[in-house]
Amino acid sequence: NYYAEDTTTTTTTTNSNNNSNNKVALCETSTNGDTPNDGSVLGMLNDIQSKVESIQQTLGVADASSNATYKSATSSSSASKKKKPGIDVVLGSQWGDEGKGKLVDMLSQEYDVCARVAGGSNAGHTIVVDGKKYKFHLLPSGILNQDATCIVGNGVVIHLPSFLKEIDGLTKSGIDSEGRILLSDRAHMVFDFHQMVDGLNENKLGRNKIGTTKKGIGPAYASKISRNGIRIGDLKNMDFFEMRFRELTSAHVRAFPGLEIDVEGQLDYYRSIAPVITAMTTDTIEYTNDAYDTGKKILIEGANATMLDIDFGTYPYVTSSNPSIGSVLTGLGVSPRKIHGIYGTTKAYCTRVGEGPFPTELEREIPGSIGEHLGVVGAEWGTTTGRSRRVGWLDIPQMRYSTLINGFTSLNLTKLDVLTGLAEVKIGRAYKHEGKIVNTMPSCLKTMSEIEVIYETVPGWSEDISKARNFEDLPLNAQRYVLRVQELLGVPIRWIGCGANRLDMIDRGEGWDLASKEDGDQ
Repeated sequence: NYYAEDTTTTTTTTNSNNNSNNKVALCETSTNGDTPNDGSVLGMLNDIQSKVESIQQTLGVADASSNATYKSATSSSSASKKKKPGIDVVLGSQWGDEGKGKLVDMLSQEYDVCARVAGGSNAGHTIVVDGKKYKFHLLPSGILNQDATCIVGNGVVIHLPSFLKEIDGLTKSGIDSEGRILLSDRAHMVFDFHQMVDGLNENKLGRNKIGTTKKGIGPAYASKISRNGIRIGDLKNMDFFEMRFRELTSAHVRAFPGLEIDVEGQLDYYRSIAPVITAMTTDTIEYTNDAYDTGKKILIEGANATMLDIDFGTYPYVTSSNPSIGSVLTGLGVSPRKIHGIYGTTKAYCTRVGEGPFPTELEREIPGSIGEHLGVVGAEWGTTTGRSRRVGWLDIPQMRYSTLINGFTSLNLTKLDVLTGLAEVKIGRAYKHEGKIVNTMPSCLKTMSEIEVIYETVPGWSEDISKARNFEDLPLNAQRYVLRVQELLGVPIRWIGCGANRLDMIDRGEGWDLASKEDGDQ
C-alpha cells in the first residue's frame, strides 16, 4: 500500500499487479522462486511460449523459427549482444550534484574517449577510489581510466589557471594524464577579469542574487555571444592573441568602472603557458567524428543539470549554458544520429545549490529533522563552492519534465543509502496550482512559488544497503521504492547507488536500458 497525500486530503491507493500502468516496474519483482516462472512478465511469457510450442508440435505445425526463449533482463541480457556503435551520454536530470561522475568513472573503464561538452569550472564531480577522493571541475572523470583520451569540447569555457591546477593535482595523486587530454581549438577562455565581473554582477543584485559560483562562466559566455571572446586556438598566434586580449580588456574596463586588470601581467602569464596549452589543442570535432567512424566507444560527461539549463531550467536561476542533451551536438560537433544511450542521473531525493524555486524543499537547519538527515548523511556540500546544498524529496513532475527533454534511455538512481533509517519516505508525485493539477513544468517563477506538491508516502527501511550488489540484495521496502519511482517515470532504472565508494553500485544490466532495444536485444 502507498499513501498519496496533499495538504488537505489523505487517500490510500493499492499498487496492484493488475494495474495496466505498471509497464516497466513489473519486469522485475522479488519472489521466492516457488512458482513455475520467476514471477515476472518475462517469466509468464516463457510459460505461454512453452504451451504454444507444445500445441504446435501436437498439431504438427511446429516452426523452428518460433523456438524462442524470453531471456530475463536481470541476468544474461547485458552480455547477449555487442553494443551498437554510438555516443553514450550521462546527464544530470535535477539541479546538479546528482553523482554523474561516479557513473562516468565506472562506465569510462570500457570507453576509448570521454568528453565534456558544456559549462566550465562551475561544475564539480567527486570520485572516491579506495577511500581517496578525486575532485574534478573541468576534466572529465574518465581521466582515471589510463586508456581513455579525454576531450574538453568547444562548448566548454575554460579558465586555464584552474585547468592546469587540476592537472597538477592529478599528477601529485599519481594519475598520469600525459598525452591523454585534448582541448578544442574552438573552446572559449575564461579570464580572471571574467570572474571579477561575475562577482560584481552578483553583488549588484543584492537580495535578488542568482547564486552563481562566481567562476566567471556567465561573463565568458557573454563575451562569446558578443563575438569578442577569445578561443583556445588563438594562443597558437600570440600576436593575434595579444591584440584580441587588449580589445577585450578595454571593453570590460569601459563597461565596469573601477575594474582593474593587470593587462601586461596577464599577457606574460599566457605567453608562459602557451606552449603547454597548444600541445593539447586540436580540432576536436574532427577527432571525435574520426573516433566514431573507426568504431571507438565515446562517452559524454554532462555538467550541471537540466533544471539549470539556460533555456529549460528555472530561469533566471540557471547556469549560462545548455547542460541537456542538445549540448552534446553543439558542444562537441556531432550528428544526432550518432547518439546512442542517454543516461539520466538522479538522486533518490533532491538537492540544489543557490537560489531559485525548489518545490519539494525540506528545512535543513532543524535538529533531528528529515532535512538535516538528508543533508548530513548525504554530505550535501558543494564540490565547487563548499556551500550547503538545499535538500528535499524526489520530485516526479520535475523528473518527467527532464525525461521529456532529454529522452533518457535509462536512469542512474544515486544515494539510495541516504534514505536508510527513515521510517517513511515521500515522493513528490504531482503539482497543484490554484486547486488544479499542473501537467507541465511552469515557466513562471511566480507560479512555481505557489505550487502545492501532492506527496505519496512509502514505508522506509533500516537495513544497511552499502554491500548490495544485486537488486534482490536490497531490503524489500527499498526495492518497492525503486520500482515505484521507475513506474512513475516510465523509464527503467538500471543503476542504483548504495554508498559513497566507487563500487557501491548495483548494475541491473543492459536489459534495463531502452537503447538495448534499439540494438535488437530482448
